[in-house]
Amino acid sequence: MAMNLYDVAYDLEKTLRESDDYKELKKLYDEVNADESANRMFENFRQLQMNLQQKQMSGEEISEEEVQQAEKSVQLVQQHDLIMKLMQAEQKMSQTIQELNKIIMKPLEDLYGSLEQ
Repeated sequence: MAMNLYDVAYDLEKTLRESDDYKELKKLYDEVNADESANRMFENFRQLQMNLQQKQMSGEEISEEEVQQAEKSVQLVQQHDLIMKLMQAEQKMSQTIQELNKIIMKPLEDLYGSLEQ
């Protein structure tokens, strides 16, 4: 019986949403959103991060002032326990997705060889 890859992918998505790691991430995200100061701090941090990433990807140089602003933002965020917990949960979920991606890419790696060679 042939399997539909999209059905498998949707099953994987459902399984991810039902995982303890995702549930913890969602709970922490909801808690940060419910806390006005934490939410504002987190959104400012994310916006700064995205702006710097866009500049980097477009080849623009990041100024010393922007670097200092980013460092201050990181220091502020690191002092907020709830945001730090959220970021740790994000990192854990990201690691899981990276590991799943390695598994998914295995057939192409076997076919073409590892890019790390």
